[in-house]
Amino acid sequence: MKKTSSFLVRNMVPDDWEAVARIYAEGIATGMATFEQNVPSYTEWHKAHLEWCRLVATHKTLAIGWAALSPVSSRCVYGGVAEVSVYTAKDYRGKGIGRLLLRTLIAESEAKGIWTLQSGVFPENEGSIALHKKSGFRYIGKRERIGKLHGEWKDNLLFERRSNSIGVD
Repeated sequence: MKKTSSFLVRNMVPDDWEAVARIYAEGIATGMATFEQNVPSYTEWHKAHLEWCRLVATHKTLAIGWAALSPVSSRCVYGGVAEVSVYTAKDYRGKGIGRLLLRTLIAESEAKGIWTLQSGVFPENEGSIALHKKSGFRYIGKRERIGKLHGEWKDNLLFERRSNSIGVD
């Protein structure tokens, strides 16, 4: 658990799903957060994400953000590489919640042996780009016209963060 000012980051539990799904839906509605157009069921979401490094940020008792990791491959050689998801409730964006979640996620992922975190960000999502850069991610390239969202081709900017302590030998 990590606490900063009036915000607390803790491990996500299944009972958080309703709030996590609401925050995810807010991100989907922006058209700048994901290619997903609908919030998956908890079962689908659970299968797609690692069972550890699932975090929820709260203010008092209200869930205001979440972060989780997805495996990038089932091949064992990529066991230390994970894809980042970070979402903040619309009324709490720009207040440092994403930074708190991502910093906590980085620390917890390294404790679990993750040496590389990667993230794909839409070019127009300037807040997410800034968050990743401030959190030690580097821009590694652009996948042009990688997928369609609402009938329009979208680019995806790739960012990665290599651990300074895990996988360095």
